[in-house]
Amino acid sequence: MGDSRVSLTHHFLIAMPSMADPHFAHTLIYICEHNDQGALGVVVNKPIDMTLSALFEQINIPLGDSDLRETKVHYGGPVQIDRGFVLHRPLGSWQSTLAISDDLGLTTSKDILEAVGHGNGPANVLVTLGYAGWSADQLEQEIAQNAWLTVAADPEVLFAEPAEVRLPAAMKLLGIDFSRLSDSVGHA
Repeated sequence: MGDSRVSLTHHFLIAMPSMADPHFAHTLIYICEHNDQGALGVVVNKPIDMTLSALFEQINIPLGDSDLRETKVHYGGPVQIDRGFVLHRPLGSWQSTLAISDDLGLTTSKDILEAVGHGNGPANVLVTLGYAGWSADQLEQEIAQNAWLTVAADPEVLFAEPAEVRLPAAMKLLGIDFSRLSDSVGHA
């Protein structure tokens, strides 16, 4: 394929209603990296029963910002589920960051959480435990099998919308009403 490969970096994956894998049913995934080695993304619409204040207590970092204290940590995917991943805007400079775009990064180093705790972290953060990974060509195969819809990502969906509306908001970017999509399955 050479250079004709389509990179889905900075795209949303929208799980089709037929998605059987319980890890990914009804998920919206933001793809942070996609190349010939595979793909890496985080689920962005599955908050878990843990707040940022609880997470910060576990890692012994004080969290000053009261708005953030009640913010939920998200299930990011089935890989490295005990590890924190911070999706953030702006990019900034942290010890271990994957730059996704000029504006967005995925950081795994603790320094970003310390900065958030002190109130001088990035303006927007979404914290996940775990991530989703695909080996070389695996994501392409799943898309070819209609497991996922893809659409160019809008960061506002990640950072300005509450978790429960991110999936329908991503569908709107595609011009599809998700409720109609799921209702029509099996009634063709």
